Amino acid sequence: MSLATPSQSALAMRAMTVADLERVMAVEVQAYSFPWTRGNLIDSLAAGYSAELMFGTADELIGYFVAMPGVDELHLLNLTIAPAQQGRGHGRALLAVVEARARERGLATLWLEVRVSNLRAQQMYLGRGFVQQGLRRGYYPAPGGKREDAVVMNLGLSTGFSWRAEHPT
Repeated sequence: MSLATPSQSALAMRAMTVADLERVMAVEVQAYSFPWTRGNLIDSLAAGYSAELMFGTADELIGYFVAMPGVDELHLLNLTIAPAQQGRGHGRALLAVVEARARERGLATLWLEVRVSNLRAQQMYLGRGFVQQGLRRGYYPAPGGKREDAVVMNLGLSTGFSWRAEHPT
């Protein structure tokens, strides 16, 4: 799949496989102080989660995502852009692909968690229409054996869907 926006016209998407994990792990350890493990990725692929890679010219790995489908929802577990490629709109383009995949499945909501300290990502999600739903205390590992809270956000994907309208309390 080629991405259609002008700045990302040379980008392409394809499914992540176990054969890709060396390249994915190289980006993961560059991007995060507490990266996913190879085992996390293998387990996600084995479970059939949606996992795709974004490539630039010359087969350069720009980024990837992993998302877990559920009943009427998709939970975005990991969306990563290689540090050298950040700030160029690739995160927004990749998030648009995640949203499209959820819509293709007829899912109503896209959920995610993001570190409270990751203001750049939070701004991207808010700009896309995500709404903060709450906090998960101590969700992420942090330096010195501490834990960092996660902001829980969601995006409604189906027009007319309302939890209260569908499921009155």
